[in-house]
Amino acid sequence: MLSWVRQQALQGYERLLRGEISGTPDHVAVIQDGNRRYATRQGDEATDGYHAGAETTEQLLNWCDELEIQELTLYAFSTENFDRPEDQQEALFDLIEDKLYEFADAERVHEGKVRIRAIGETQRLPERVTDAIRYAEDRTRGYDALHLNIALAYGGRAELLGAARDVSRDVAAGDLDPADIDADTVESYLYEGPVRDVDLILRTGGDERTSNFLPWHANGNEAAVFFCAPYWPEFRKVDFLRAIRTYENREDSWRTARARRALALVRAMGGAELDEAKRVLRRFRDHLPSSEREALGDPAEGELDPDPAAD
Repeated sequence: MLSWVRQQALQGYERLLRGEISGTPDHVAVIQDGNRRYATRQGDEATDGYHAGAETTEQLLNWCDELEIQELTLYAFSTENFDRPEDQQEALFDLIEDKLYEFADAERVHEGKVRIRAIGETQRLPERVTDAIRYAEDRTRGYDALHLNIALAYGGRAELLGAARDVSRDVAAGDLDPADIDADTVESYLYEGPVRDVDLILRTGGDERTSNFLPWHANGNEAAVFFCAPYWPEFRKVDFLRAIRTYENREDSWRTARARRALALVRAMGGAELDEAKRVLRRFRDHLPSSEREALGDPAEGELDPDPAAD
């Protein structure tokens, strides 16, 4: 009876959260932490925790499909994981290999047009894993409804250092003019991976750090971050909806800040800066408090009044 009541309460909370969400991020990146600690608490082997976490990953794909999220990046194996005991590494490699083949052949992947790609220093992985990567990538190459990026042998610092070395090499060889280097140039030297910048980075397991994960695509985009206590095998749909609500709240706060900065510029500047500030203000005015919106008047036609009291 008690479990039924809890289930009903959970479903009610899920409906409440779903009603509070008006939109979703395009790209979610997930640090799936806590598999080993979950297994220890259950009295199981670490490998059992990895398998339990893989079941949550499958559920996450369903939730992303339901919420029409366009890109998902999973931190499956970091460069630091090479320091783990060999038996744990081998168990992870076995699981990753099996899941890549399973996903590549799954009907829902093909029906949902999911494209699978691996990002990272995949040449460091065992041949059986790289074979599975090639199989999954080849089987889903033509799809684009949901991009599923699996970070394997991945480290954000190593990715940026590698890009810096490659840029330096091409400059020294005369193939690249330093004056032409911009953000797009640097991005072209990164691992082939995410299609979009990260909107939301999510970490389970209680640690509040992003652990060298997608620093260019996440931090450069000022991605929202959601940390939660459940270990990855315990992560539920309500936790995912709470993370998305955090993203929405952050986006609202960002738009309000943009509107207020634009309002300050409208009141302080003229010329080209004034035109740009008015454009931004028209775009984000609805995020200002009602008293500030009313003072501005209707921006749909004509000029915004930067300071009605000035007349």
